[in-house]
Formats: sequence, structure tokens, C-alpha cells
Amino acid sequence: MATLTTDFGQQARGYRSLVARRLATLAGLAGLLVLSVALDVSLGPARYGLGDVLRTLFLPGAADLQMRVVVWDIRMPMAMMAVTVGASLSLAGAQMQTILANPLASPFTLGISAAASFGAALAMVLGVALFPGAIGFMVPLNAFAMAMAAALLIFGLSTMRGVTVETIVLLGIALVFTFNAALALLQYFATEQALSAVVFWTMGSLTKATWGKVAITAAILAICTPLFARRAWALTAIRLGETRAAAMGVPVRRLRLEALLLVSLLAAVPVSFVGTIGFIGIVGPHLARLLLGEDQRFFLPGALLTGAIILSATSVLSKALLPGAVLPIGIITALVGVPFFAALILTKGRRGW
Repeated sequence: MATLTTDFGQQARGYRSLVARRLATLAGLAGLLVLSVALDVSLGPARYGLGDVLRTLFLPGAADLQMRVVVWDIRMPMAMMAVTVGASLSLAGAQMQTILANPLASPFTLGISAAASFGAALAMVLGVALFPGAIGFMVPLNAFAMAMAAALLIFGLSTMRGVTVETIVLLGIALVFTFNAALALLQYFATEQALSAVVFWTMGSLTKATWGKVAITAAILAICTPLFARRAWALTAIRLGETRAAAMGVPVRRLRLEALLLVSLLAAVPVSFVGTIGFIGIVGPHLARLLLGEDQRFFLPGALLTGAIILSATSVLSKALLPGAVLPIGIITALVGVPFFAALILTKGRRGW
């Protein structure tokens, strides 16, 4: 009995130590995100010191009017858009990988981003509005409609009898090629001005961020995150395999369908505002998994933070690499994500999927 009591005590201390380490990791990630946002705001045509930026952010009354306008009205919407979009795409990718048991699943690889690009191009090239009457918001609404259509198609087919997670992933890859081909056809017939607009949009950019767009993206994130958090135990269990999760009482099929709907919303809204941004939904979750493990209580906030940090840091690089210009962030995320993607494929291929 004494031995059992001692073993239990050691296990309890080990568990508390593990939880403390993971909480410390989350706190460290949060601090890194704050630093990245401050750096993002400090960079631009007029560069400000980090101390001045922090003072303007936390004590706006102490800063001069010009700096308040530049920081709060111009740069902060872009910086916060990077945070909310990065967190949304990373969370969407994390839960796609969880419910499909595939490390390569993400909004980008399953065709949702490609569908959004095609929807935006319909508005730019042909002037087609999928929501009649919303002329001023034709591009983001078209992108949102097509992204949701692609996601709902995947959702609908996943409910068919005999459809496996491998089939869903292959279907997503097919959608990527289909929408990319349709986009190329539109570009072929586009005018020079429309072609320039489409190409710039597909590169992904934060330059048109506004507080309204930030608020909408943050609201979607605030709605979806607690819904995933309520299912943290079931989502953790499903990573053990469908059979084991079902034996534990997890309604695997219903959970997968609910998660797909939430993921679709999380992916469609940010992409409709900022354009195509790839690989955040793959890189962010894998970094969170490496740092915090599979337990959704820590993995979920970790995925939010890593995705936000990656896109915020990308925004910093987009301003720092070429002084006086802001590079499209989609280009930088691709340059970072492609090697990571290739390494992931090679690593998983050797170990087995």
C-alpha cells in the first residue's frame, strides 16, 4: 500500500510539473507574440523606436497626435489582422489534422483557399457578384461564398457512406487543382488591370486591413474557439484512432462533421479579407504539437499562438526585407512553408502515415 501511495504521489508531481511547463510555454509564446506585434507596428516608411511604440500602445495619451494616428489607425489594424488571421488559419489546420488524422490537412491543401481565390477573381475579372446588391464588398463576399461552397462540398461528401479520411484529403487536393485551373482560365481572358488585381490578391496582403475586418475575423475566432475547447477531451481522444475514441464514448462521426463546419467558417472568413496565405495551417499546428503535445487543453491555445506569431513575424519580414516597400505576405509564408512541407512529407513517409 505504501508503495502504491508513493507511486501515485510521484505521478501526481510529474503531472503537475508537466502542466507547469506547458503553461510556462504558453506564457512564453504570448510574450513573443506581444513583442512581434510591437515590432510590426514600429516598422514602416517612418520607423519608430520600440519603446515609443509600446508607450503609444499602452499609454496613448502620452504620445503626440501624429504618432497616435499612424500607430492606431494605420499600422495596428494590419498588425492585429496578422494576429487574428494567423490564429484562425492555424486553429483551422490544427483541427483538420485532428479530425482527419492527416498531418498535411489544412485550408490551403484542401482547396478552401483556392476556392476563395477563384471567387475573388470572378468579381475582379467578370464583375460577377454572388451576393447581388453588395457591390462595394463584392470581392471578399465572393471569396467567402466560394470558400464556404468548397468546404460544404467536402463536408457533404464526408457524410456519404464508405467515405474515409483519405478520400476527403484526396478530394481536397482535387479541388485545389480544379480551382487553380479555373483561376488560370479567368486570368487568360482578363484585362491587364484586372489581371494585376487578381495576381496581387492571390499573393495575400494585409495592406487593406481595417478595424471592421479585424473585428469580424476576431468575432469568428471568439465563437469557434470555445466550441472547440468544449470538445477538448473528445478531440484528444480521436487522435488515438477512431476505434479507441468510439470505445471511450466519443461520437466520432458527429464530432468530425461539427468540426468540419467550424473549420470551414474559420478558414473562409480570413481568406476572404486578406487573400491566399498558404502553409500557416500546416506549420503553426505542427510547431504547437512539438512544443505542447496532443492534449487539446494546451494544443488548442498553442496552435492559436503559434499561428499568430508566424503571420505576425511574416508581416515584420515583409516590411524589413525591402525598406520602403511591403512585400505580399503570401510569398514569404510560401518560402518558409514549402521547405517545412517537404520535410514533413519526407519524415512522415519514412515513418509511415
